[in-house]
Amino acid sequence: MANRTVRGERVEETRESILVTAERMFAEHGVIAVSNRQVSEAAGQGNNAAVGYHFGTKTDLVRAIVRKRSEPVEAIRVRMVAELGDGAGVRDWVACLVRPSVEHLAELGSPTWFARFGAQVMTDPALRPIMIEEALSAPSLRQIIDGLHRCLPAMTDEVRAERGDMARQLMVHVSAERERALAEGTGTPRASWSDAATGLIDALCGLWLAPITPHS
Repeated sequence: MANRTVRGERVEETRESILVTAERMFAEHGVIAVSNRQVSEAAGQGNNAAVGYHFGTKTDLVRAIVRKRSEPVEAIRVRMVAELGDGAGVRDWVACLVRPSVEHLAELGSPTWFARFGAQVMTDPALRPIMIEEALSAPSLRQIIDGLHRCLPAMTDEVRAERGDMARQLMVHVSAERERALAEGTGTPRASWSDAATGLIDALCGLWLAPITPHS
């Protein structure tokens, strides 16, 4: 029984090492440029097929990283939604979209890699659906989007979809750029992740509440 427990702990340690190493390498070099063999070697695994043994394909590995980070983000999001009152407005719902992932990055300390990893995955046509599927599987996210849309009843579905795409790009790439700057030790416009979230919320509120020019 003890041997089985020790073996289970070693397996978990190996899996965690692979996940952390893959997240960093994918963030810094891109998912396509990094092979499972390179991840195994960088994670200190004598068996070059360790990634395949523990996770399967590269797509499976990417999904595992997304799920690892999604769980703590979802917990923060659920808490924030529960704290909203009946009079929640656009800014409240936008904050629920922005702050959970940013708060999680702040909790991890520096350097972090998940924001850049997310940006790499979201620009890969084959892997992008993984991020979207995992995000939309979170009940709280659907609740937030519905709440935001209720605050904008005059907005057509077409404009909602268009601005949703714009908002997604900002959330992904603004965080990735800040994360990169922190990792490289260069200056950032805001002193903290919390302040950066505030600036992003300001911009996104402006985006959602901007005038809508009718089609010519």
